Amino acid sequence: MGKTVLGIDVGGSTTKIVGFRKEKDGVRLLAPQRVQAADPLTSIYGAFGKFTVENGLTLGDIERIMMTGVGSSFAEKPLYEGLDCRIVPEFNSVGLGGLYLSGLDEAIVVSMGTGTALIHAKKLAGEAPLIEYLGGTGVGGGTLIGLSHKMLGVDTVEHIEQLCEGGNLDNVDLRVRDITNKSMYPGINYDLTASNFGKLSDLANRHDVALGVVNMVGEIIGMLSVFAARAYHLDRVVLTGNLTTIGPIRHVFDVLESTFNIRFIIPENAEFGTVIGAALWET
Repeated sequence: MGKTVLGIDVGGSTTKIVGFRKEKDGVRLLAPQRVQAADPLTSIYGAFGKFTVENGLTLGDIERIMMTGVGSSFAEKPLYEGLDCRIVPEFNSVGLGGLYLSGLDEAIVVSMGTGTALIHAKKLAGEAPLIEYLGGTGVGGGTLIGLSHKMLGVDTVEHIEQLCEGGNLDNVDLRVRDITNKSMYPGINYDLTASNFGKLSDLANRHDVALGVVNMVGEIIGMLSVFAARAYHLDRVVLTGNLTTIGPIRHVFDVLESTFNIRFIIPENAEFGTVIGAALWET
């Protein structure tokens, strides 16, 4: 068995970990994992221990550890004596992970976590990939959880997703068709949102409001992605991060894709895009 490179993405209380093992026929991706704990250091060591045990790895099997994420600063020294541990800038990890998972040479890569970051990533022949941080928005998973907790009394993704079932956006959002007739803007999608929560009805129930919150978060991220893709004359956007696992969020991108002719790609293991990119980064 060849050496293994580990990637670790350290969040506030959740750590993601992945490995690339060198084998005779190439490099194999070891199934990504996540661990939650009360603080970053606990989650780092918990993720490392769980991953190495389940994959039969010893310290001697590990070539190096590539760490990224906001919590990586808490690891001020190597996890274990003798292990090569390096810090990878998070935006580099996002861009490289998005290209790897999608198989594209160039794309806008969007990381949808607590907030949202947009990256332009492009492979260059014989050189390190070009990674440009374009900016982002504070709207993301934290917005979804916070508003749902305050407005609906639920604070887990599973409960929010369940509440969305049976929701009706007509009781929440103001649509283009609500404020104009089809003769004024030929060719436009009249089902597009003119104002999120701009038509909140007294008759709106919890399901309607939950769907409205999810739709607002998805649309804000989606439209920023469309603008970024157009600025670079691209028609591909790669979506990564935890929000990619939420069904109603994915539906928002399906609608925007057909409207704006931008293909939104959610690859397998999209929620682990950043940690995969960290493991692949060459320093």
